[in-house]
Parts: sequence; C-alpha cells; structure tokens
Amino acid sequence: MALSIFQFLLFSISNFFLASSFQDLLLLSVNAQSHNLTQPSVTPINFDLYHSSGNLMEEIRALVHRHPDKLTMETIKAGNKGYGAEVSVVTYCKEKKDNDERSKLRILLSFGQHGRELITTELALRILSILSEEKFLPSMDQASLNSALDKLVIKVVPMENLNGRKVVEAGDLCERRNGRGVDLNRNWSVDWGKKEKDYDPYEENPGIAPFSEPESQIMRKLAISFEPNLWVNVHSGMEALFMPYDHKNTTPDGLPLQRMKSLLEEVKHLHCQERCMIGSGGGSVGYFAHGTATDFMYDIVGVPMAFTFEIYGDGTASSRDCFKMFNPTDLATYNRVLSDWSATFFTIFKLVPQKLGDSNASILKPDKLVSIDEYLDGYLMERRNRYGKKLEVLELGMQEIRTYFRLFLLSSVLLLFMFCSRISKSKCRPIVSAIPL
Repeated sequence: MALSIFQFLLFSISNFFLASSFQDLLLLSVNAQSHNLTQPSVTPINFDLYHSSGNLMEEIRALVHRHPDKLTMETIKAGNKGYGAEVSVVTYCKEKKDNDERSKLRILLSFGQHGRELITTELALRILSILSEEKFLPSMDQASLNSALDKLVIKVVPMENLNGRKVVEAGDLCERRNGRGVDLNRNWSVDWGKKEKDYDPYEENPGIAPFSEPESQIMRKLAISFEPNLWVNVHSGMEALFMPYDHKNTTPDGLPLQRMKSLLEEVKHLHCQERCMIGSGGGSVGYFAHGTATDFMYDIVGVPMAFTFEIYGDGTASSRDCFKMFNPTDLATYNRVLSDWSATFFTIFKLVPQKLGDSNASILKPDKLVSIDEYLDGYLMERRNRYGKKLEVLELGMQEIRTYFRLFLLSSVLLLFMFCSRISKSKCRPIVSAIPL
C-alpha cells in the first residue's frame, strides 16, 4: 500500500511539471509569434518591377545599338590591388563630329552610385529611352524639346557602382558601398576623410585615400576630360534638390549661386511642388558629408552647375527594410517616380542653355588647380573617348609617365641650381694675371 501511495505521488508530481513545462513552451511559442508579428518585415527586390543589373545593362546596350545616330556607348575598366571595376557611359549627341562636343553644352549624369538605390538606375534607362525617342513625355512639346537637345551633349552613367549593385542583388539589401566596402560618395578629394560625430564607419568608409577606388578614378577621368557644364548625381532616400556644399553649411556666392538656385526653384515649381527641399546638402540634410562627388565637381573641376538629386524615399520604412526605404514597391508609385523625374530632367535640359547663356560657356575657373595626375588621367581618357582606341599601354604606363615627369622637373630644378651656383662663384673669383711677376 505504501508503495502504491509513493507511486501515485511520483506520478502526480511528474504530470505537474510536464504540464507546467508544456504551458511554458506554449506561452513562449505564442510570445515568439506575437513578437514576430510586431517586427518589421524586410521587403525583397521585386524583379517584376525592377531590372537585374545584367538585364538593365543589356537593355541599354540594345537601345544604343538600335539608335546609332543618337547614342554611343563605351565601357571603361580600371583596377588596383586585386579589385577591378567597370563603368559604362552612354553619350547622346546627334552630330558625331570630333569637335562637336566642344561647341555644345555638356551634361554629365550619374546614377546608381549606391548599390541599394535601384530606382535611380531605372530612371537612367527611362531617360535614355526618351532621348532615343522610343518613349515620349506626354506633357512636353517634342519639337521644342528636340530644339533644346540639339544644343547639348549628354553623357549618362547608368550604374556607377555595378559591383555594389551585385552585392545587393545577392541579398544584402542595405549595401551602399562598392565591392570592396568603400562608399564611393566619400572617396573624392574635397575634404576627404573627415569624420563627424555621427560618422558610421561601416556605411561611410571613405577608403584608404582619395580616389583609392577604381570607380571613382574612372569618374574623375571622365569629368576632367569632358568638362561638363552641368553635373547631377542621382540618389534616393528622400526627395530633394541639392547644390554644393555637402561638407559645410554654406552655398557658393554670387552668380553661380544665382544660376543654380534659379534653376532649382523653377524645377521645384514645375515638378516637385512642396515635396522637395532646396539648398546645400550640408545645410539641409542635417549632417555633413565629406569627400563627395558633387563638391569635387564644383570646387576642382569647376562645373558651373553641380547638383545632387534625391528622387524617392519612404520615411515610414524600418531602417532594416532598405529596399522599401530607397525604392518604390508598388507599380503606381514606381511609374509616378519615373514619369515625374524624367520630366524634371528634360525640363532641365531645356533650361540649362537659358541659365548659362552662351552655348560655348566655359566651365568656372576653379580656385584649386587640377594636379598633374588628374590632368594626365583626363587627357588620356579624352583621347580614348574621342577616337575609340583602347589605350591599355598608356593606362598601364600612367604611373611611369607621372614618375618621368616628376624626375624631369626635379632634374631641371637641380640643373638650374647648379648653373646659378657656377655663375655666382665665377663672379666672386679674384682676377689673377696670367704673366708671372
């Protein structure tokens, strides 16, 4: 009897703990499910709306092939320390003459500098489709548009950061840097490497030196050789029309400010209404950005109109949900963004000749001189653009050319010093009679 009572008590205690454990597990399960329901989901790339990087570039190549009278395309490659990159450049110019680029206003547009901003590359494709007249802007008179385009040469970089874009397509939807982990919009030389209090070393890695990255080197060469009158760096994350500067809370003075502000205010009135902020990047965003492309274009290259446009942003998205934060996720918004901003750019194409006046307007004389390295890089790039030759030998010998040039300068200075020294000594030497006394 005693054994039976003991067995009964043991059985009862076991059931109590099992029941308690089951209830705890059930409660944990319910809590986990409710926790997951409250956590923001991560929106994947919608490839029904968006092109993959490969498909987008293939579609652009096909577009260029169908319209050789208007469009040409080249792919520029560079690399260092085991890392390589390529940047494709599409040029719109109706008259294909060697000196035609210098007689027209020159516009340089860059898209996809940050890998996660897919909508910007879609806008590049839309603009090229309109330039080729495969698509049209319903609200714009085609005849007047064609008249404006006759005065322009437009270079479009559809996807500056191809390697970073591939990282995003592989699943890292928040990646903005290039394939080596460097933020290309912090890798330029104006105020490079400075770190603010809110500096994020992961996102804003400026690289080991200015222009350490092949993508930045290619864009620098392109800008110096092309000498654009208008530069626009296209991003997403908000809606804004920014002018220099990004690294400080000031704007340029005098006529340059008047020109840029007048253009942006007219664009905002026509297309952006109250959605877009206008001002300097550093004064409007709430943080300073150092080593940006737009500040370099204005300060060093001397582009009279240099802008950064932000074309879309979802402020309600979680910081983890990067695709939704930087890109439209539904068809209606996707189409609206592309329609509105393509119309914006073609309005700019019509306004730029008016704002700059003479079609032969030269770029501003920058306060800072372009270095011999930058000049040589730009010179060789210009030769390749103009004649279509692949100057691998000159590209590979770039460092040797720089070295020989510096040695030549150094030897010239030394020879001049020796010559002056000899003359000085000869003047001080006493005159001695040749006849012995």
